[in-house]
Amino acid sequence: MSVTAGLIDIVAERYDAGVRIGDVVAKDMIAVPIAADMRMVPVASPDYWKRHPKPKTPRELTGHNCINLRLPTQGGIYAWEFEKNGRELRVRTEGQLVLNSIMQIRQAAVAGFGVAFLSEELVAKEVEEGTLVPALTDWSTPFSGYHLYYPSRRQHTQAFKILVDALRYRS
Repeated sequence: MSVTAGLIDIVAERYDAGVRIGDVVAKDMIAVPIAADMRMVPVASPDYWKRHPKPKTPRELTGHNCINLRLPTQGGIYAWEFEKNGRELRVRTEGQLVLNSIMQIRQAAVAGFGVAFLSEELVAKEVEEGTLVPALTDWSTPFSGYHLYYPSRRQHTQAFKILVDALRYRS
């Protein structure tokens, strides 16, 4: 088992399977959902929102101190993705912090360093406790959650089949 946030070629690297967001699994792979659909939301500490008014549209995030994610394999900065009434919008945000770990991003947001773009599930506890407050929830639509994926051309052991069945998400 290897844990990395980067996109790797599991066939070339000789892995039996990988885990990715459903939308980025290659079409020639078998993809088995292992988690519910997800939503990403901008969140910040109550103190941050007191100092800076909450945005009403995603474009207003460009005027905020946003905590960005550096994509491990591409080296670029993740553009925040929104959708409302079928209209998709990608926003390239700016800020003083660029991190490569969503856990660090969450900590920085709680500490009041700026606005983070994280999954609702990851920040559910902080939102419930009031240490993070979401914004633009009407622009945050669900997308395909985590999937276990593997090549269709391999013979799989019975143990592998049992693992796939055990991990399969059942709503």
